[in-house]
Amino acid sequence: MHRRIFVLISSLLTGLDRTLKQGVMMAVDGILLAFAAWMAYSLRLGVFFLPNAHQTWLILLAPLLAIPVFVRLGLYRSVIRYVGEHALWSIFKGMSLAAILWAAFAFMTAMTGIEGVPRAVPIIYFLLGLLLVAGARFTSRWLLWSPTRRRYKGRQVLIYGAGVAGRQVARSLRVGRELFPAGFLDDDTGLHGKDMDGLRVYPPHQLAKLIERFGIHDIIVTIPSASNTRRREIVLSLESFPVKVRILPAVTDIASGKHLVNLVREVDIGDLLGRESVPADSNLLAKCITSKTVLVTGAGGSIGSELCRQIAALSPTKLVMLESNEHALYQVERELMRTAKCELIARLGSVRDEALVKDILQTHGVQTVYHAAAHKHVPLVEENPLEGVMNNVLGTEVMARSSYECGVETFVLISTDKAVRPTNVMGASKRWAERVIQHCTDKAGADANPSTVFCAVRFGNVLGSSGSVVPLFREQIANGGPLTVTNKEVTRFFMSIHEAVALVIQAGSMAKGGEIFLLDMGEPVRIMDLARNMIQLAGFTVKDDLTPDGDIGIQVTGLRPGEKLYEELLIDGANARGTSHPQIMKAVERGDSGSEFPLLIKRLGKRLAQRDEQGLRELLMKEAGAPMDTPAGKSG
Repeated sequence: MHRRIFVLISSLLTGLDRTLKQGVMMAVDGILLAFAAWMAYSLRLGVFFLPNAHQTWLILLAPLLAIPVFVRLGLYRSVIRYVGEHALWSIFKGMSLAAILWAAFAFMTAMTGIEGVPRAVPIIYFLLGLLLVAGARFTSRWLLWSPTRRRYKGRQVLIYGAGVAGRQVARSLRVGRELFPAGFLDDDTGLHGKDMDGLRVYPPHQLAKLIERFGIHDIIVTIPSASNTRRREIVLSLESFPVKVRILPAVTDIASGKHLVNLVREVDIGDLLGRESVPADSNLLAKCITSKTVLVTGAGGSIGSELCRQIAALSPTKLVMLESNEHALYQVERELMRTAKCELIARLGSVRDEALVKDILQTHGVQTVYHAAAHKHVPLVEENPLEGVMNNVLGTEVMARSSYECGVETFVLISTDKAVRPTNVMGASKRWAERVIQHCTDKAGADANPSTVFCAVRFGNVLGSSGSVVPLFREQIANGGPLTVTNKEVTRFFMSIHEAVALVIQAGSMAKGGEIFLLDMGEPVRIMDLARNMIQLAGFTVKDDLTPDGDIGIQVTGLRPGEKLYEELLIDGANARGTSHPQIMKAVERGDSGSEFPLLIKRLGKRLAQRDEQGLRELLMKEAGAPMDTPAGKSG
């Protein structure tokens, strides 16, 4: 019954106009201060005090002197629901001044001959007034919050950023029923202690107290105009707290200012990289795509599908998608049919099928090829080397040779940093694929009028790609752990798929023939640190020797066959050259001229035909430049 009364009173009070609310607060303070003055007499005299006419007027004067002081100090500007401990100082100052004024008036009346007050009464009045005024506010806060706390228990959030975006997210959350904003965090000291749309703005250093006070489990970072570096700093500063961090995308990713709350997403590793992206060069993006027929191989994969999305947005005449996985091809075609304004051609098949490849190139008059088809999951390719080499090496050879014979203008190979001094079959096969491109360039250079410009683009891990550690960690966190890390010291480069593909397209437009372009991957990320960050940003604690009661542990499983501790982008660090784009470099590495490389391809094909895995590994690793201290390097 009392719960219903609380809900009713809370609803009535919160539904009042702000001016009426302030009037109610003044009336309540007036009653409490008059009571405090009367009670001061009673306590001092030790009896139930019955004032005479002069004392009655003096008691009624107490609130008349105090309330203007409270107004001046801003006690009625704050929202009771969000009143904090900082209000105690304002109440203390207000009651001190009010008690001094009242005492002065009381003693002045005593000097005129009117019966006055004992000297202890103003002191007791001050103490009682302080207790009652402060107690009324915090009791009211509890009363107003009771229904909301029950409704949103465990679902109150703090919003980091009290700007326009943060306030809009707060308003949207209030309308919904999932999460409720308890206040703002902001770095601007000028906003601290102020109310923005009825929510208090707190300094970030008070976060621990706020988590305990409001039962916060989520924080939404809403600073879309901040640089990536600053956003990274904010996210990292929150990782030590037991909260789940969500983030509003950067302003460049927000197409409309409406319903920003729908854009709030989970924090991912991209927010921790702090990479400052360079605006794409529209001329480079359009050069090989706009008004051209473009073919993407491996179109259903993580890189291939993103290539298709960005290419379709650049107004090609026709986009041809080649993919061996039926479901993946169906998904990407279905997605693009809703937005693409160019003609879409979906072809099911393998890049090793030379007849199919030539038919596609000739029938559709393909002008640009982005070759993303590859088996790239290191452990699986290590266990299935024959299939990995046939697809990654021979498939590339078929695509490159057919493209040259069919007059394709530009051929771009998607390569990997694992091709540098490879220690596994996947990396070695991609180094061979690069050599295929270099050989085709040398062959084209021998012609008087070469038709095709070949190049490769080499980069590290892309976030969220198939086989990436990030989705694996997310799945393991969802299952309660543990997260599996192969070695405490293993590091990797990371880049978002969107950024990597945009740079691939621009790099291909800069090609003159035979280049291996390198993308600026930023600083390498320690996978152990990544695992810890992802656990903490999901709102859990890491279970280790220091915190045995933590939520999710990290298990070190040991390096997998062929896995490196560190990845590289260059075979020779001195052979990197800059380009016109600050995030794209090119490697100067030897090509494969003459008849030597075709003979190597034949030898490789022979071992594949014989299904000679050992001989295949030896030839593959030796000719890919594998380090001699690896098993394959030694046997080669």
